[in-house]
Amino acid sequence: MSFELAQLLLISFAYLLCLFGLAYATEQGWLPHRWARHPLVYVLSLGVYAGAWGVYGAVGMAYEYGYGYLAYYLGICGAFLLAPVLLHPVLRITRAYQLTSLADLFVFRYRSQWAGTLVTLCSGAAILSLLSLQIQAVATSLTYLAPSASPVMMAVIFSLMVMLFAMLFGARHGKSQDAHEGLIMAIALDSVIKLLGLLLIGAVVLFSVFDGLDGLGSWLSREAPDNINLERRLGDHSWRALMLMSFASALVMPHMFHMTFAENTSARSLSRASWALPLYLLLLALPVPLILWGGDVLGVEIPPEYFALGVAQALESPGLAIVVYMAGMSAASGLTIVLTLALAGMVLNHVVLPLRPPHDGQNIYSWLRWTKRALIGAIILLALAFHMGVGHHLSLEPLGVLALAGVLQLLPGALGIIYWPEGNRQGVIAGLLTGASLWFVTLVMPVSFEVTLPLWPEFLLPSSPGPDAWTLLTFLSLTANILVFVVVSVLSPTSGEETRAAQSCSVGALSRPMRRELNAASSDEFKQQLGAALSAEVAGEEVERALAQMNLPSPEYRPYQLRRLRDQIEVNLSGLLGPQVARDIIKRQLGFKPLRGRDPHQDIHYVERALEDYQSRLTGLAAELNSLRQHHRQTLQNLPIAACSVGDDGELLMWNHAMHELTGIDPEAVVGASLPALSAPWGPLLAGFVKGDAMHRYKHRMDLKGRPHWFNLHKSSIGGPGRVDGGTVILLEDQTEARLLEDKLIHSERLASVGRLAAGVAHEIGNPVTGIACLAQNLRLDSDKPEVLETAEQVLVQTKRISRILQSMMNFARAGNYSQSNSQEPCAIHRCVDEAVNLLSLSDQSRHVRFRNDCPPSLRVIGDEQRLVQVFINLLANARDASPEGGEVVISGNLEGYSAIIVISDNGTGISPDQLDHIFEPFYTTKGPSQGTGLGLSLVYSIVEEHYGNIQVESPADLVTNRGTRVILKLPAASPDSTAHLS
Repeated sequence: MSFELAQLLLISFAYLLCLFGLAYATEQGWLPHRWARHPLVYVLSLGVYAGAWGVYGAVGMAYEYGYGYLAYYLGICGAFLLAPVLLHPVLRITRAYQLTSLADLFVFRYRSQWAGTLVTLCSGAAILSLLSLQIQAVATSLTYLAPSASPVMMAVIFSLMVMLFAMLFGARHGKSQDAHEGLIMAIALDSVIKLLGLLLIGAVVLFSVFDGLDGLGSWLSREAPDNINLERRLGDHSWRALMLMSFASALVMPHMFHMTFAENTSARSLSRASWALPLYLLLLALPVPLILWGGDVLGVEIPPEYFALGVAQALESPGLAIVVYMAGMSAASGLTIVLTLALAGMVLNHVVLPLRPPHDGQNIYSWLRWTKRALIGAIILLALAFHMGVGHHLSLEPLGVLALAGVLQLLPGALGIIYWPEGNRQGVIAGLLTGASLWFVTLVMPVSFEVTLPLWPEFLLPSSPGPDAWTLLTFLSLTANILVFVVVSVLSPTSGEETRAAQSCSVGALSRPMRRELNAASSDEFKQQLGAALSAEVAGEEVERALAQMNLPSPEYRPYQLRRLRDQIEVNLSGLLGPQVARDIIKRQLGFKPLRGRDPHQDIHYVERALEDYQSRLTGLAAELNSLRQHHRQTLQNLPIAACSVGDDGELLMWNHAMHELTGIDPEAVVGASLPALSAPWGPLLAGFVKGDAMHRYKHRMDLKGRPHWFNLHKSSIGGPGRVDGGTVILLEDQTEARLLEDKLIHSERLASVGRLAAGVAHEIGNPVTGIACLAQNLRLDSDKPEVLETAEQVLVQTKRISRILQSMMNFARAGNYSQSNSQEPCAIHRCVDEAVNLLSLSDQSRHVRFRNDCPPSLRVIGDEQRLVQVFINLLANARDASPEGGEVVISGNLEGYSAIIVISDNGTGISPDQLDHIFEPFYTTKGPSQGTGLGLSLVYSIVEEHYGNIQVESPADLVTNRGTRVILKLPAASPDSTAHLS
């Protein structure tokens, strides 16, 4: 059974076109984004690990070593089962610092571009054989299905098709934030097709060849030849070596690192993959023995690696043969695409950019996109050249072993990133050079080129690529790598920069950055300074993206937030250009100011944030110390006294709740900001106090919202013996209420003195007033002239008023209030108002104001008419004084239930809101010193209270013109039967 080559190529192209469509639909948002981010899709994308080995190579290895083929799966399963201690720490680092490859991780941890370049070159040299394996598997399977096909031509066609897809969807944009969701969906579909194809061929063999489980059991017990009964196994050393290489693949294989960490959406997805991926690989491994046994029963004559195709041909099932071919091609294409993309990113960041960075001001996005596409093409063409020259002569097993043994040399440095902070750049570079050199000399040269060193011991020569040879050589190179790494790291010095990076990477370590002042004072200046290296457009986009990621306003001015923004931009550029280039750009363009002869202080904001994120994992003494820290912090935050702390550089470090309530400034808006940058009046007040020599400042007055406030300020230095961090803590006490109480007490004492004086004055005035009254009475008795009698009567009336006023002053001096009048009888409000108007008309000041009495004559109240006249005289006099030339004062009244409502309105200047609460206080006046005593409205208030009424003042009366005052009197109304008292 054979196929036409054109038919197979058309099927291959149609399949890749379906992958293209799925990826494109995902990228365009035609498919829900939650599908691409689903944990199941993530787990399936990790199935790229198996590649063509899972379809073809595993069967060949089972044929050679029996159950030993499982070691290829068990190793990586162990790595994912240990995800909490092995993979999660790496995921934390890569996500925090946007590290997209193992080379990025090496550069970040060991602070050496050479380390990243060496990792890239070692990975590239190792995976050439792995790419050759994929090319050979597809090309060979095509030749078995279409005998007329040329293996070389099939290899070229497959490489070109995969190259096109990788270029289109692996490097569509130059931006680091691209999630490659389309690629993830495509690789997940590859994994599904690969698994379904193997399960289908396994089921066909089980039920078509062996007639079910019973038939398989009978065959195994009676007819299975010894050479394929899977009883043979790898030696113990070989088994361990293959498991170790498979275990290391989770970290050091570029495509697995890319899918596990760079394309990961969350730590939760990785946790689920820790059990879901082993389950997937178990399902992938189950059909392998069935395919092997089926090929033997059917007498398949092709190599065991391709027994799946042979079984389909022996059963004369074209559909099954196409399914097997599609499974193999999907596995090979998926691994090739991801592996090429991952390696292209590593080469770009750690070979191309250090040697030829883009020109300053050049659009870096476009440059990166086209450079990465060129690298993808170059890598696939180089792999094709390796396959043409070397790979096609080897079977799948040695090709896979060469790749696994090569990347295994990266394992010591990778584990040192997490678990050995003492490792340094000299050690990792020396160890990697040693191990990679031994791998190349002892494995690559003999196996690939059949070249060995003349003095190399004969028992180590891999004359046959069996497990005993490559196991010993793999362990030899790895052991030399580890020894050199440890010895050189112990003997060589470690820089402070490496130490800080090790603290950031080590499990349980917290970053301790320093608090330094940046040259740039705002995010807008960030754009200007980065524009010189990235172009204005790219710089603006990167700064705005970092601001959006951190939920910061644009522009941002706070020093602490600017430091965070700088770090976030470096993280984003690290994913774009690699950590070393990103760090060089940030260091050159967004530098710090000189230290001015002092060491920088630790940035406690970073430490606080890290501790809050890490506190759930603290145990033992660390948890107790963290609880103590939180207790003291809450104590400061909840102090009833306003408090804040300031660093030596003027940066605000703490702003407690009481300070928030006092100033109205949110802590989130000011913590990390410069103290002088606070809004007035708080910034100038606190900054001036910190700079001054005085440690205390008492009763400092400030006007807030038009009202005076008084504060006591205290400060103390934070630094001292055993403390490297300096600064100042400031306490702010609000003394406004106490000051107002003091003023009221002084005012009360003054009133008491005035009261005593008033009593004396009233007593002295009483005698001459009595004399005047006697003279007026005598005048009335001695004369019969009407005008003299009228004058005498007016004098008597006025002397009675004086006597009543004097009596009121005496009562106020003795009891602090006015005594109630003895006269309580119905009074006509209209008549009281007329009398008050007549008395005011005697003054020249009343000629420019007109009074209009609109009170109905029938409106009456119960009270002392003479005292009510006093009320209206004072109220109308105030209205007259406030009214403009030609103004009008209107007095109106009406009856509401049992109360008489009298309203006095003017169109004067009105009373300010801050004075309304004080107008009824004794001696409080808004007039000039010679225009009023401040007793008029106090007297009015007391008289109204004597009559069991109340008084209300509204100002402004007219909300449109914002002028005028309205006084509303409410007095008890007289009942109709009381009108008889009026004559």
